[in-house]
Amino acid sequence: MSDTADFSAVERGFLGTLDDPAIRNADGDVVWDASTYDFLEGDAPTSVNPSLWRQGKLVARHGLFEVVPGLYQIRGLDLSVTSFIEGDTGVIVLDPLLTKETGAAALALYRKHRGDRPIRAFIHTHSHIDHFGGVQGMATQDEIDSGAIEIIVPEGFLEHAVSENVYAGTAMSRRSGYMYGASLARGPKGQVGAGLGQTTSTGEATLYVPTLEIGATGQTHTIDGVEFEFQMAPGTEAPSEMHFYIPRYRALCMAENATHTLHNLLTLRGAVVRDPHVWSHYLTEALERYGDKTDVVFASHHWPTWGNEDVKHFLGVQRDLYGYLHDQTLRMLNQGLNGAEIAEVIELPPALTQNWSTHGYYGSVSHNVKAIYQRYMGWFDGNPARLWPHPPKPLAERYVAAIGGVDRVVELAQDAYEQGDFRWAATLLDHAVFAEPDNADAKALYADTLEQLGYGAENGTWRNFFLSGATELREGNFGTPLTANAPAIIAQLTPEQLLDAIAITVNGPRAWDLDLAFDITLTDLHRSFHVTLRNGVLIYVERAPDGTAPLHITTTKQRLLALITGDTQSEGLTVDGDLAVLSQLTAVLDPGDPGFNIVLP
Repeated sequence: MSDTADFSAVERGFLGTLDDPAIRNADGDVVWDASTYDFLEGDAPTSVNPSLWRQGKLVARHGLFEVVPGLYQIRGLDLSVTSFIEGDTGVIVLDPLLTKETGAAALALYRKHRGDRPIRAFIHTHSHIDHFGGVQGMATQDEIDSGAIEIIVPEGFLEHAVSENVYAGTAMSRRSGYMYGASLARGPKGQVGAGLGQTTSTGEATLYVPTLEIGATGQTHTIDGVEFEFQMAPGTEAPSEMHFYIPRYRALCMAENATHTLHNLLTLRGAVVRDPHVWSHYLTEALERYGDKTDVVFASHHWPTWGNEDVKHFLGVQRDLYGYLHDQTLRMLNQGLNGAEIAEVIELPPALTQNWSTHGYYGSVSHNVKAIYQRYMGWFDGNPARLWPHPPKPLAERYVAAIGGVDRVVELAQDAYEQGDFRWAATLLDHAVFAEPDNADAKALYADTLEQLGYGAENGTWRNFFLSGATELREGNFGTPLTANAPAIIAQLTPEQLLDAIAITVNGPRAWDLDLAFDITLTDLHRSFHVTLRNGVLIYVERAPDGTAPLHITTTKQRLLALITGDTQSEGLTVDGDLAVLSQLTAVLDPGDPGFNIVLP
């Protein structure tokens, strides 16, 4: 705690912040309010881990900062950070935050201090929504269409940006509410941040179609007189991600692969498991290519690191962090330990833990090790008794009966709680409430137990999960306060992605006996698809209609979106044949539930 260098770094180059820290949408609703974290002052209270309190204070600092002359960052106005790279006549915007409201506020703050410089390009470092969702708050479609503004992304960006927010979007969004503590009151006994940033803004996420994809390491592109050299880093923090070096400013951008925290290899909201081995490799490559000629390294979260030696040390520590977790997990799993066992015994080298940037404020050693195990070995640990257990509710009922009933379970949990064994208390009470969801005593003690686990957590997302669970036990299900299914995102679905999204909502058992076929022609794309539903599976093939299908729908992709949601009356739809085919299909579609239970069965 005596190492205060990060606090000096956070203050470096401060130019100013918003006069009103509350950012509102067009209806006047607050979508972000930086002042709600003003309580993060002084020493940590007993209800917050001191290390997480320290991180919260650093991340909550908001405003415009000069990184070096010509390169500026706005921090603390959303989960992510946006940067402004000045060119000969205008500015290049890097990762324009999550929603158009915070994006617009960030641009206004930059221009207040640096002048009304026109935007020449956007660079989206990767395919996560907090790095592109604010783009429509900074530029119009006409500016993109005219060629006045480029949108530069890594290869595969659009596919991953859209699919990650749609295919499992309902479940991810529901769990994101837990992960970011979106429904928690902010304060010493509530939400204090998420480690990577404070939380997510609640405005409108947007997207423009990219104009240039970067596909190769070493590829260069000059924007408004500024040369950028790109380094591809797919399969790291995002499936589509890239770094870049700016010779003019001797600055290296590491996207989200080197921040002041241990990141997630499997985010608690859910995602595809990331690869720490290639993550470490790309950090090594960045060091080798750019280390000796870099004076400042920055990312799209947190604050920069200045000075060539400090830059190389920081990148080396981050590289070793992911490499160590990968290699040691593999070593121990080959000795027969499973993921949970490895997570209990693995220790990071002191040389790594002595750096604040390796601490698990967002990812954690525990759940990252389990993610690595899952990546290589899957969910099954090889023990046959664990191959086919009962699902949670019937398993809980059997445990509770074996222990002697819910009252006995609560009694044992109370003993564990009083002894400070909150993990065991939580396990017992999980079984109790899954066996008897309405048991008030079990729910009350379970909430108290999760609260204590949250108060002790160094990891911001763990704290948010624990406290969100406690909140729902006490106050009821809060649903999904965060959603990535914004219209601007959905509008970018390809026809194939759109049909895939329909296919995963088909209720298989209800559709077993259906045998449907129809053709769709999308006039705006000049494409046609033959769609069938048999054996509960929706299949599509791109081909011209041959007249054999009982239904042919002619429409546009945008109108098809409305059709799927049940709008058969609006203009823009030509139907040739039996519309009952479509009615039969929509009758067996089963959309996700944004309010499914998590802490209760």
